[in-house]
Parts: sequence; C-alpha cells; structure tokens
Amino acid sequence: MDGKLSVADQAWIATALLHREHPDREDFAMKEIVRRAEQIAGPEPLRAGVKHHISYHAVAQTKPNPGQHCLLFATARGRRRLFRPGDPRHPNRRGKEIPPRDQLPPAYRSLIDWYRSVYTAKPGDAPPDPILALRGLGRRLWADEEADAYVSRLREGWS
Repeated sequence: MDGKLSVADQAWIATALLHREHPDREDFAMKEIVRRAEQIAGPEPLRAGVKHHISYHAVAQTKPNPGQHCLLFATARGRRRLFRPGDPRHPNRRGKEIPPRDQLPPAYRSLIDWYRSVYTAKPGDAPPDPILALRGLGRRLWADEEADAYVSRLREGWS
C-alpha cells in the first residue's frame, strides 16, 4: 500500500474491506483487522500506528489522545466496525469519519461509494437518483457570472 497513506486511513480501508467481503458480519476482532491491513500492505511491514488506530486512536467512543478521528466504532471489547453517522462518540472527537476520497489510492476509492450507498444506507432508503446526482456539476463554469448572464451569453448568436 502507498506509504503516503495515513495509518488511520489504512485502518479504515482494512475494516471497510472486511465489511464488504463479509456483509453478514456486524463487527470484527481487532486481530482480523490487523491481518487484513497486513495483507493489503503488501511486502512492506505494517506500520505500528495502524494497530494503535484500530485499538484506540480512531475509535469514536474513546477520549482523543491525540487523534480525533471517528473512523471505527467499538462494539465490544476487542471488536470493531466502521463508524456510522449517528453512532455515539466522545464529545471531544470531531475528526474525520471517512478518508478523503482523493487521498486514497485509486484501487480503494470505490470503498467510499460502497460506504455511502451500502454500509450507511438505512433500510428502505431509495438508491440515489442519477439525475439528482448531477446537481452542482459544472458549477465552476459559471462561478464568476450570474446565472441569467451566463445563459444569455450562451444564447448569443442564436437566430
């Protein structure tokens, strides 16, 4: 795995992969998450910080020391799952809940889509509307121009 990837993001990726590979399971033993992180690390040894993030630094309910991420949730002693919006967290934890998509290696970016559309979906949620998903697309094109002026400019020369 990319050495520039944060250890917190490595812990999240390993946990997300386990959830995606085993959708019937609610949580995983920390040792399972560490093993999965070792598998995706490739020939490089797993950085020690990954284990610390799985056990403490990225766990939403624990007091931040020093990290404030809410990437994982402790379901029981020694067991973790991905954090979901609405899960209880320590009041001083205000960090990220998922890694920034553009900071993940391309091979793992689909995990962000999976997390949002499958993992955090509530029963009965409708799949995202593909037309509504286009909202905001191209906003940079007219960012410095009023909408009516932009449309008028586009229509110049129409006869």
